[in-house]
Amino acid sequence: MELTMQTQFDLGLRLLVAVVLGSLIGLERERRGHAAGLGTFALVTLGACVFSLVSDLVFSASSDNTRIASGVVEGISFLGAGVIIHGRGGVSGLTTAAALWATAAVGMLVGYGLYVLAVMTTVAVLLILVIRHIGPIAQTLDEIRDDDEPIAARPGG
Repeated sequence: MELTMQTQFDLGLRLLVAVVLGSLIGLERERRGHAAGLGTFALVTLGACVFSLVSDLVFSASSDNTRIASGVVEGISFLGAGVIIHGRGGVSGLTTAAALWATAAVGMLVGYGLYVLAVMTTVAVLLILVIRHIGPIAQTLDEIRDDDEPIAARPGG
């Protein structure tokens, strides 16, 4: 398969857009002090974009072109599972894992040329990640969590 320079440039632009969108999400995570930050999220969107491009270029005429997309979803799920930690203090890393999963979707959207959906998904992810830390909302969430404390953990429970 031979691609024109214009096609290669267009595909390269997709890669750059994916990196920028993933970096925006990663910046928010890094700003909050999470280990998975700009680099992790940028690489996830880049990788998902590359696999989507390959899927579209190599298998577009075949009904098997969804196999690579399915593999990206499964692979990112394993990456997310590695981020989740269950310890004495409860479970941590769920939001990071979910954000990585959503970020892979952003990369796939860009890879398939669905820029508007990719930008809208990025905005939605950022909104979800940021809104949890706004004073009154954070306080309400803390109160809800305190009310949902397991019975066994309550005094006398």
